Amino acid sequence: MSNDISVQQSAMFKRAYKRLHANQKADVDDAVADIVRDPTLGAAKRGDLAGVFVYTFKCRGQLTLLAYEYDPNTRLLLLLGSHENLYRDLKR
Repeated sequence: MSNDISVQQSAMFKRAYKRLHANQKADVDDAVADIVRDPTLGAAKRGDLAGVFVYTFKCRGQLTLLAYEYDPNTRLLLLLGSHENLYRDLKR
């Protein structure tokens, strides 16, 4: 089933992902695989961010948030980062 799901990345996600070390990228890849399997894992946001889901996971001992949108055939990865600036950057 997961073979027909397309994973797309926004420019902001690509920029954040590119800056990670190899061991951090492995943790992010695992989180993306979890989202592809079950997109309802993340918490649905309301208000200005309606339609956005945020999945929280540990990346080398630090809490990291992954913002994404989904429909049955695609997963759009919006942003990756820590809590402090993630929501501010998402509203842009």
